[in-house]
Amino acid sequence: MTDAGSAQRKIRVLIVDDIPETRESLRKLLYFESDLEVVGTAASGEDAVRQTRETRPDIVLMDINMPGMDGITATETITQKFPYAQVIMMSVQADADYLRRSMLAGAREFLTKPFTADDLVSSIRRVYELGLSRRVSLEQAGVPVEGVTGVAAKPAKPRGKLITVFSPKGGTGRSTIAVNLAIALQGLADYKVVLVDASLQFGDVAVLLNLQAARSIVDLIPQIKDLDSDMIAGVLTPHSSGVKALLAPSRPELADLVAPEHLKAIVQELLTLFDFVIVDTWASLHDLVLGILDISDRILLITTPDIPSIKNAKLFFEVTDALQYPEERAMLIINMADRRGAINVRDIEASIKHPVAAKIPLDERSAIQAANEGVPVVFGNRKSPLAQAITDLAQTLVAELAPKPAEQPETPEPASAPKVRRGLFGRTT
Repeated sequence: MTDAGSAQRKIRVLIVDDIPETRESLRKLLYFESDLEVVGTAASGEDAVRQTRETRPDIVLMDINMPGMDGITATETITQKFPYAQVIMMSVQADADYLRRSMLAGAREFLTKPFTADDLVSSIRRVYELGLSRRVSLEQAGVPVEGVTGVAAKPAKPRGKLITVFSPKGGTGRSTIAVNLAIALQGLADYKVVLVDASLQFGDVAVLLNLQAARSIVDLIPQIKDLDSDMIAGVLTPHSSGVKALLAPSRPELADLVAPEHLKAIVQELLTLFDFVIVDTWASLHDLVLGILDISDRILLITTPDIPSIKNAKLFFEVTDALQYPEERAMLIINMADRRGAINVRDIEASIKHPVAAKIPLDERSAIQAANEGVPVVFGNRKSPLAQAITDLAQTLVAELAPKPAEQPETPEPASAPKVRRGLFGRTT
């Protein structure tokens, strides 16, 4: 870490492992990293909790299998009592159940032994950066700072509302809802709305909005430490509805250039410029997605009335409980709801044990036509049941979040609008 803020303060690391040789090896691996400081070692889960209280580490390297209090239990205790201490779980077993239990306990990353020094150091730095915004958010909310010393809260800026659209299963219509919701919000009271395509490898926002642009989110990465409204405006693509779009990279391999801390920094800057920031994600609890979920005002969990989707939605709510998200943050949205279906809303609520916030009706014809033409239903077919349901959802979100429109600084228009040409299936691009 080479920026000036990082040079002022080292990342404090606590090593927890019941094997002395392992603790010493980990200490040696970190010794020559100028931005890291090992503040203690612990041989048990109980000792880890005690030393977390005393040494206030930023990162806890936690072995999963230890006598007495194991790593899972210790992680649950630490994340509940010391919200600024981020846990990286370590294990010789890359078992899927271990991964799931670690995440539910609150661990932010899972390393399988043996790992290289580069893997370890990069994980520590990545998790630390992911935790920075959480620290600032908790400080601004008045939560006592128990797990961090010497970190000053960032100056408060005017902030819009962040709505993240997520589904743990593909094919649920997540992107369609994100695109139409952005346009519906913009149209309610002339709100300033930006839509971020965070499905970085295979994002569909450009296709669904019929946009062609030479710039995407990756163009912001070289200037990530100096982001301002002019830089962002030069990368945004305008849609005729008034919504601005920050598009995914043009090629899948370019997605690797966007790290979790990059995406979070970009979204946080957008929140100072827009009333609503809508983020379309993808079906994975990757660090990129978790970092955005952490700072979201609302998470729209999209599911469909089928057993696989319902099962995944239930697992997602277990994760939000483990991460201690406020209950009102996640809203369950049933897409493709069909009265003739075998599974109704009551069945879904009973299975997931979470109320359904909105139902989006099954309207395959309108949805497919809109996707093929690149004209979202709330823009081109506003009287359709699908468009009306999404508009109702937008009104619900406005009533709950209620930002004041046009109170943020003006965002300069991009230097040039996309060129008009004929594209796939004769669509105007």
